[in-house]
Amino acid sequence: MFAHGFGCSQDMWRLVAPAFAGEHRVVVFDHVGAGEADPALWDPERHGSLDGYADDVIALLDELALGPVTFVGHSVSSMIGVLACTRRRDLIDRLVLVSPSPRYLDDDGYRGGFTRADMEDLLAQLDRNYIGWAGAMAPAIMGNPDRPELAAELESSFCRTDPDIARHFARATFLGDNRSDLRDVSVPTLVLQCADDAIAPTEVGSFVAEQIPNAALHVLPVSGHCPNLSAPELTADAIRAFVTAA
Repeated sequence: MFAHGFGCSQDMWRLVAPAFAGEHRVVVFDHVGAGEADPALWDPERHGSLDGYADDVIALLDELALGPVTFVGHSVSSMIGVLACTRRRDLIDRLVLVSPSPRYLDDDGYRGGFTRADMEDLLAQLDRNYIGWAGAMAPAIMGNPDRPELAAELESSFCRTDPDIARHFARATFLGDNRSDLRDVSVPTLVLQCADDAIAPTEVGSFVAEQIPNAALHVLPVSGHCPNLSAPELTADAIRAFVTAA
């Protein structure tokens, strides 16, 4: 099961997921408020934190009778997968966390990548002008300035997201703190970290791998926060090696 990040949709896995279709049943989906998901299912209270999104994943797995699965989560979906896994170990027996971050804000002894002032400014810009925010943030998130088409695709994905839902999801994503949840993960876990990521620094990937009892860290020699788009072959190879060895 492949889960997408903030402001994206299942389409962000189109270059990776097919690599597994020959040997596995592959499921991609849109979080509520994204892609083709029914916007009427979005509830501001339920989806005011990542817990509601984790409950959605659990409900989907139960509905499809798919468990246990390998859950591959990109960015914020990494923590959604962590929450779902710790609640229902019978549904998820392996985790792949791509560019994860349990907390984006810096803290004592912890570098998340953003100061409180930086984050407040980022969210204020999002509130004032979501389309402008998307245009400014997409290149920073994607990296790879020599491949501007990647940032353009991410910006387009952002702009297709309902701004009101995006504002709520942004706060659930960027203001959350799931560090304590990592220790409760009991399944084999692969942490995929990009070597140069402006959103989730290398220290974050190392922290996640250290906190999860049975985790391995694999650093991809690429830049940006979205290796599923910028380096799909390397991403697929790392996931395949983990799934095969597990």
